This record gives sequence, C-alpha cells and structure tokens, in this order.
Amino acid sequence: MTTKKILISGASIAGPALARWLGRNGFDVTVVEKSPGVRPGGQAVDFKGRTHLDLLARMGILEEVRARQTAKTDWRMVDDADRVNAVVPGEFIGGDIEILRGDLAAILHAHSASDAEYVFGDEITSVSETPFGVDVAFAGRGAERFDLVIGADGVHSAVRRLGFGPERDFVESRGYFYAVASGHVPLDGLPTVLPSGRAVAYGHNRPNRLVLLGGQKAPALFVFRSDRADYDRHDTDSQRAFLAAAFADGGWRIPAAVEAARTAPDFYLDALTRTRMRAFTRRRMALVGDAGYANTLGGFGTGLALLGASVLAGELVAARGDHEAAFAAYDRRMRKPTKIARTGNAGPFLAPPSAARIRMRDWTFSNGLMRRAMMWMTEAFATDDSIPDYGLA
Repeated sequence: MTTKKILISGASIAGPALARWLGRNGFDVTVVEKSPGVRPGGQAVDFKGRTHLDLLARMGILEEVRARQTAKTDWRMVDDADRVNAVVPGEFIGGDIEILRGDLAAILHAHSASDAEYVFGDEITSVSETPFGVDVAFAGRGAERFDLVIGADGVHSAVRRLGFGPERDFVESRGYFYAVASGHVPLDGLPTVLPSGRAVAYGHNRPNRLVLLGGQKAPALFVFRSDRADYDRHDTDSQRAFLAAAFADGGWRIPAAVEAARTAPDFYLDALTRTRMRAFTRRRMALVGDAGYANTLGGFGTGLALLGASVLAGELVAARGDHEAAFAAYDRRMRKPTKIARTGNAGPFLAPPSAARIRMRDWTFSNGLMRRAMMWMTEAFATDDSIPDYGLA
C-alpha cells in the first residue's frame, strides 16, 4: 500500500463513514472536527431507494437506523383559514427511512470510533502539498504530515477553500434561503399525530415564501427568496433579523413563528446552495459529501454522502493506496450520481414564485397519478446500479 496516513476533516456524516471503511481496511485515519463532540439534534435526513438501503446494510447500521427513525410526517399545505389544499406524503419528504441528523452522526461515530483517531475541538488552518505528502497546520495542535487530506466538512468546506480555491468559484446560490428553528408555535388544536401513528406538519405558502410548522425537519422551517444576502453568516442576531424582515408581511401563524425563531435556542440560517464541481479531487486532496456535491434541501445529500464515502474508500482499497488511480476512478464513478446535486433547486418547489405556481405544485400532490410519478422519480434519482460493491470489510 503506497498511501496509508489519511486526515479527514469533518465528523458529521461523510467523515465517520469514510473513516469506518478506511480504518477497517488498513489505513491510518485521523478525523478532525471543529465542534467539541458529535453534534446532537439537527434536522431530519433520509434515505431512499435500493442503493441507499443496501449501503446501510453493508455498513452494518441498517437496523440501528431503522430503530431510531422518525415517524412518517405528511405535510398538509393549508391556506390562511387552515383549509387543506394538498398533502405532501411523508414518503416523498422522508424517503424510506428518516432519522435525525444527530442520531445518524452518533451511530456512525460509534461504528468508526475504533477505526480512527478522533480529534474534537480543533480545525485545519492551512495545507501545503509537497512531493511527499500534505503538511497540515491546526488551530490547536502541532503541524503534521499526511499522505492525503479529505474534506468532509460541509458546503462551507475549509479543505475546499484551502486546497481547491475560494468558495465563490465552486458554490452557487439561487437566491433562496432557509432557516430552521426550535421553539413552540401554537397550532390551535390542529392534529399533529394521526391514529395510524403518522405525524402531520402544516405548511403555508405565499409567493416566494414557505413556513412549515411541526415537521421532523425542524419544529419550524422557513424558505424564502431574497435578492440580497443581507446578513452575517457568523452572527446569529443578524440572521434572525434577516429572517424577520423576509416575513414581515405576517399572515397565518407567521408572526408567532418568527417570534419563536427570534428567541429559539437552536437556530440556523443559510442560503440554498449547490456546488458546481464535476471533479472532486485535486492532487492529494479530495472532497466527500456536501463539500463536493451539496444541494441544500434537495433530498439526496445524506445518501450521496454515504455513497461517496464508500466509493472513495473502495477505490483507494482497490488501488492499494495509489491515490492518483483511486481519485481518477472516484471522480469518474461519482459524476452520474451527483448530477442531481449539480442541477436541482428545491427553492421554487418549496416556495413557488407566484400564486399560480403554488396552485400547480399543490395540484401535483392532489392528483393521484402525478403524486405517484413524483414518488417514482425520487426513488429513480436515488438508485444507481453502476456503483460496484467493493467487498469492503
């Protein structure tokens, strides 16, 4: 094996999955994560289709994920008087299995903790490639040389910025933003659990605006369009103000939802973004998951993250650590499954730009034939039989 010592940045989803595959197949793996530990909570993520479920089974975590899955949650799209215009089924929103991101991260960490050294509360500050490896400086520990550095650190990836170039060269926003917030918003007796055990969330649209209350994705989800990103990504107060300004026209339960978000202990806002990358490697560095193929709220990100981790690990094992051969194969194999991430945009679907487009979206889910077609399309996009089973331990 010509490459053995690997640094992975990020311990959410793709990072621990890659550490598990590589550590069990002869590589010396270190995972560095900026947060002080595995991040709990977070919005729900999902898996859909045969490819995703087979991958969970090969990782040995399928039953654990099933045991901790959330209830299926239907979205009832309502008007100002709570009259239901359409129901978006939980299977469309949550796939075959839906689980809170923090629960999935905890499972992946538990299954990889013995396969890698985890370093929490630290981050990469610089990388310098040499003919013999990558010299990495950290915020809190001494510099170290690695054979490869892998960025599994999300859409705002530090590895991509340091090793590939500035974020603006690889990430685009389509003018939509989203926020998730904890905090209770009264639903005035609207049912949130059906006798069957299915959960119910309530969504309200105005042109270019969505407020969803009570869903598994978050207690409150906001999606909106804005011509300007008038906030500081590192300042929560400015983000809350940006959200409040976007929904200042009120109506329905929007004022209560915005007020709850203003004081919510858990709050996150960002642009709906997607990457523009077709190659996810550069010399001795590679990107996995949202760092390389993000599409915010697109519905495929978590499955793609685990798929990419398995392909990268499989190619490195198959090439006996020859990273040039493995990286070329990884780029080639991931081009097809990441196409949806390069082209999709959830913004106009979640927050259509006009009243007519809102009615059209709602009609799609009110019509049985169209609803079945949408369900078939989501599974088809998630299924890829071209990805080999590398036979990894």
